[in-house]
Amino acid sequence: MNIFKKRAPAAEQAAEEGSKTNEKKHATLDIFDFSGENAITVKDVDLYYGEFQALKNINMAMPKYQITAMIGPSGCGKSTLIKTLNRMNDLVEGCRVEGEITIGGLNIYDKGVDLSALRKNVGMVFQKPNPFPMSVYDNIAYGPRTFGIKKKSTLDEIVERSLKQAAMWDELKDRLNKSALGLSGGQQQRLCIARALAVGPQILLMDEPTSALDPISTGKIEELCEELKKDVTIVMVTHNMQQAARISDKTAFFLLGEMIEMGDTEQIFSAPTHPETERYITGRFG
Repeated sequence: MNIFKKRAPAAEQAAEEGSKTNEKKHATLDIFDFSGENAITVKDVDLYYGEFQALKNINMAMPKYQITAMIGPSGCGKSTLIKTLNRMNDLVEGCRVEGEITIGGLNIYDKGVDLSALRKNVGMVFQKPNPFPMSVYDNIAYGPRTFGIKKKSTLDEIVERSLKQAAMWDELKDRLNKSALGLSGGQQQRLCIARALAVGPQILLMDEPTSALDPISTGKIEELCEELKKDVTIVMVTHNMQQAARISDKTAFFLLGEMIEMGDTEQIFSAPTHPETERYITGRFG
């Protein structure tokens, strides 16, 4: 049985013809070149909120198709940095970014950068699940519709693919027309991941995505991240050092707005170079 409602042939044809131009426009948003080794390069980045300097001379490279974790105590600049990677800090009054952040070969702080293209390719998942007050289907179709995809059959395919990527298709295929607000917290967070994946991002930013979830839901999202990194580069802020050790390939330790150390996760947790890193991961502060 087809779980999606069919349109009348005439309406389907009109929708298909009307969407061709918009889908071509959607394709032009893929302006980044991810052929290099690193998906993201941060060079000499300082960030200010008014006179307060929140980030100090940050230099780091985040490899393609890996999970990079950022750890450190509260207020050390992790979430501030991750929000610079799709220019969410543009929305904060008085915020000023100096330096260079290159994604897919493009400095995203150059004048004239298409923010729609940036945010299509660099998705974001927040600490608390934030599904829209609409159906599961409409949550996932929202982004593609925003970028001009109107064809019902195409949207159906995107919804199914995104839910499968988020390992939720079997759970939700019979609940697509139900409100997303009726899902459990863990399901809502995975739905938000599916929603982010629906527009085909190359990079997925995750700001403490499991901090509000129970251990079972946390485990499901960690398994999901391990699977997603085959196709998507993931940058994750986490306060859970065990989580960083379990699933990340690279780990960066932040303290007071500075990146103290970055390296392979195994090295960071077994033989850190800096004493501040060792003190933090052994629980002597933070």
